[in-house]
Amino acid sequence: MTYQPPVGARDLLPLDVAQKHWIETRLQEVFHRWGYQWIVTSTVERVETLLAGGAVERRTIISIPDGEEGSLGLRPELTASIARAAVTRMAAVTHPQRLYYIANVFRDPGRSGPSRQREFFQAGMELLGCGGAIADAEAVLLLADCLDAVGLEDWHLLMGEAGLTRSLLEPFPQPMRDRVRTALVNLDRVGLEALELPPTLRARAIALFDLRGEPAAVLERVAALDLTEAQRQRVTDLKNLVDLLGTAAGRSLPLVLDLSLVQTFDYYTGIVFEAISGGATVHQRLGQGGRYDRLLGVYDPEGKSYPGIGFGLNLEPLHQVLLKGDRLPQQTPATDWLVVPRSPQALGAAFAHAQTLRQTPDRLVRVELDLKAQDPPEAIRDRAKQRRIAAIAWVDADGQVTSETV
Repeated sequence: MTYQPPVGARDLLPLDVAQKHWIETRLQEVFHRWGYQWIVTSTVERVETLLAGGAVERRTIISIPDGEEGSLGLRPELTASIARAAVTRMAAVTHPQRLYYIANVFRDPGRSGPSRQREFFQAGMELLGCGGAIADAEAVLLLADCLDAVGLEDWHLLMGEAGLTRSLLEPFPQPMRDRVRTALVNLDRVGLEALELPPTLRARAIALFDLRGEPAAVLERVAALDLTEAQRQRVTDLKNLVDLLGTAAGRSLPLVLDLSLVQTFDYYTGIVFEAISGGATVHQRLGQGGRYDRLLGVYDPEGKSYPGIGFGLNLEPLHQVLLKGDRLPQQTPATDWLVVPRSPQALGAAFAHAQTLRQTPDRLVRVELDLKAQDPPEAIRDRAKQRRIAAIAWVDADGQVTSETV
């Protein structure tokens, strides 16, 4: 029998881990510079928590039956778990709360998924207790800073407004509304035009399809629609955010306004956004996020809610895109010293010398004890060269040490 990981899972080998760590370290530095604190929530939650009040589809959750706790599941994303922790464990903390995470999530891909991947790695943030354009801008600019920190240059940001998009779809009767929404999400203009709609609704559907592109042009087109006062206010807020991002970024953000943008999880109430890699052929979704102003009320005993916004970066696609450049480490970290006992009687002294080297102050020193010290010296030197070890320390039984550079 050949043992392999289960379908949808994979192993990360040492070089994969080194490259993933390189990415995570740079993202973590950005989160710290922006004043965010690291939070670690449970991998296993009650399914009721993960459903986020019905905003997350149950079929995406990998369940774990448990007789005492009821139905448990592996988290399919982090926002619901962090919202639960913030409401139940951090209620006395002064707002705003700035939290970030680096963690794995699990989703049931179903049997029709193209890759059937079950485990995903993410790094992201949640800004809780603050609404409005200033918090929205912080989330978007923080995402841009993260991508800059890992050296990504060819990317763009799709941004929509979940509440506005839902309201613009309200004139369509069910189930036609879902079909229109699906065609918009999939950029399927042919399918949209083939729907059996009255002339006025057909014209509206085509108009919604065209609400994608350069922000000023999209805002002008949506403002020309027959809008309610509430919708006009959302358009004004969106324009104010676009203007703020233009002045606060210190550079031109690669921003595309897309009012057909719909996120996987249905708890978003305001802006939604996705970071997409460039490239001539395949585009990768590097991250996604948005505003959720009702989610925290799901977990509050009194139903009290307060605003929140966050995003998650998808580390596997980000890793794949960065592999095309020269920023990621191409080798695992090399060992600094190989300590070789010259005889069995020198083992104690060799262990002691290795520990002394490891305790070098102010820097990390990697030290290995040679486990094949009975080999000829030249074989040991060849092995050290092959393993990119910088130096060898030969240790005698009396503790005398002879060092050489490899």
